[in-house]
Amino acid sequence: MARTRAQRRRHSLFLTIALVVTLVVLIFARDVARSAHGAITNQRSENRSFAALANALIGQENNFDLRMVRLLQSGATLSRPVFDARLNQLDQQLSYWSTSAELLRRPKLAHDINDKIADMTLTRVDDYEEILATIARSLELPTPSPSANGTPPSDPAQSLDVTARKWNRHRFALRHDPGAVRLDALSVSSAKLFMGSGVTALTSSPSLAVVRGIGIAAVSVSPAPLPAASGVLLLPPVLLITLGVSIVNTGFVEQGVTLEVTMSPSNGPLPALRQTFHVELAPLQSYAFTAQEIAVVPSERAILNLRITGAPASAGLTRSKRYQVKLSPPGHL
Repeated sequence: MARTRAQRRRHSLFLTIALVVTLVVLIFARDVARSAHGAITNQRSENRSFAALANALIGQENNFDLRMVRLLQSGATLSRPVFDARLNQLDQQLSYWSTSAELLRRPKLAHDINDKIADMTLTRVDDYEEILATIARSLELPTPSPSANGTPPSDPAQSLDVTARKWNRHRFALRHDPGAVRLDALSVSSAKLFMGSGVTALTSSPSLAVVRGIGIAAVSVSPAPLPAASGVLLLPPVLLITLGVSIVNTGFVEQGVTLEVTMSPSNGPLPALRQTFHVELAPLQSYAFTAQEIAVVPSERAILNLRITGAPASAGLTRSKRYQVKLSPPGHL
C-alpha cells in the first residue's frame, strides 16, 4: 500500500531528528573522552612533578641522615671549633626543608599525599632541631638553638623513627595512579644511633671537653702616661683619667667575665673608687671595657687594681694588673 505524501514527510522528519540526535551524542561522547583524557594527562603531569620535588626533599633528608651518622660516630675525634661548625652546617639545612614542604601542599593530589609529606617533614625538622640542640647543650657549644615554636619533642629520635615508618607506608599511594610514580623511602640511621648511644661518646671525648680560659690582653690609659718604670703610671697633672681594659676569652665556650676596677689613693682629698662591669663573651672573642672616668688630682698617689673573674687564667695571660699611679705636681707637663 503506497504511503501518502504526509507520511513520507513525517518519515523524513524522524530520520532527520534521529541523525541530529546521533550526531549530538557522538560529539558529546567525543568531548567527554577528550576531557577525561585531558584530566588524566593533567593528573599524570601533577603526580610526576610532585614526585620529582618530593624525592628531591627526601634525598636531602637522607643525605642529612648520613652526615648526622658520621658526625655522631667520628665527632669525638674533632676539635670543638670544627665540631661546632659541622653541627651548625647541619642546623642551617633544616630551614630549607620547611620551605620545600610547604610548597608541596599544592596542587592537591589523591590520598592527601601532599599534606602527609609536608606535615611529616615539619615534624622531622623539629625532631632534628631538638637533637642538635641536645648535643650543643651537652658539650656547652654556642650553636645551634632549638626552634622557639611550640613544645620541643620529648623523644625526638623515637619521633623520627615513627615518622619515617609512616612515610615508608604512605609512599606507595600514587603507584597505581596516573603517572605510576615512585616515591623514595626515608632512612633513619642517625635516629637509631642516637637512641642507642646518645651523646656519650661525644661528652667523653678529650678533644671536645670544655677548656675555659680568660686573660687581660691590654690596658690603655688616657691621657697617655709619661715614660716610667714597669708597673708605674706616671701621669700629667689632670683631673680625670680614662681606662680601657681589653680581655680575651681563649676557650671555645661562652664565658661570663666580670671586671673589677679599684683605685685606692694614699694621699689627697679623693675617696677610694670601685667600678664593676660584666659581659658575656662568645667563644674565642675579645672585648674592650671602657671604665667610667676616674677623678684624680695633681700630685696624687694611688694604687690601681684591675681584676677579672669568671674562669681560670689562660696560658701566657693574667687575670689581674696592679699599677702605682703617680700624678705630676701642678704645672709639670
